[in-house]
Amino acid sequence: MEPRLQLRVQRYGWDKAAAHYEAFWAAQLKPAQDRLLESAALRAGERVLDVACGTGLITFRAAEAVGPRGVVVATDISEEMIGHVQHIAAERGLANITARRAHAEERVFEAATFDAVLCGLGLMYAPDPLEALREMRRLLTPAGRAVAAVWGARSKCGWAHIFPIVDSRVQSEVCPMFFQLGTAENLRTEMEAAGFGDIRVDRLSTVLDYDSAEDAIGAAFVGGPVAMAYSRFDETTRRDAHAEYLESIAPFKRGAGYAIPGEFVVGIARN
Repeated sequence: MEPRLQLRVQRYGWDKAAAHYEAFWAAQLKPAQDRLLESAALRAGERVLDVACGTGLITFRAAEAVGPRGVVVATDISEEMIGHVQHIAAERGLANITARRAHAEERVFEAATFDAVLCGLGLMYAPDPLEALREMRRLLTPAGRAVAAVWGARSKCGWAHIFPIVDSRVQSEVCPMFFQLGTAENLRTEMEAAGFGDIRVDRLSTVLDYDSAEDAIGAAFVGGPVAMAYSRFDETTRRDAHAEYLESIAPFKRGAGYAIPGEFVVGIARN
């Protein structure tokens, strides 16, 4: 898919997913976010950029870590996601958070602006992940660090069939290379190619727990990257897609719910 079209598809897809995202994914993504923030080791007074911030699950924790003397800037391709972050920040009186719509490769800030750049499970969606990493490095101070978390290898992610299931019905794969960065040593290789040094990469096995088939379906179709494509399905297509997806995760059924295996890859690098 042509990059500009891919970005547009993702923008409106995440706009649709925004209202459902935390209900289906907050608990499931926490292990990756915990490791990312632990690796970042944010300090009071630092300036931090959260790329592909989503609803701010990392943003707000980063703001707490840097304190009122620090600054956290959140960016996301989705206007709805950014609106959510702005609303919650205002509601909580967090003056050290600002948010604006931008994609990961877009140049919207001056060089050497941030002490740390974070990207939690957003780099896979960039049409050119290497360019996104180069932009992250450009924005860092000389001693700054970047931390990125991505999904791991396709074979380690039990929910991976969602992409071909949707694509076979609408021919609209929004992230054709979704699992590439998490395969083998590809994240390290891309960080090296972007000019980073002192790179450390960790793999985390995880389990995505859902209490019911309805929750598992909601996470896959409504709360994630295929939300826009799914919105175009009629009721018959939805029922068929649900049945096919539940069949694909049937080995992970536990009572009324599902315990679906997954893998995260977290890389930290220095400028």
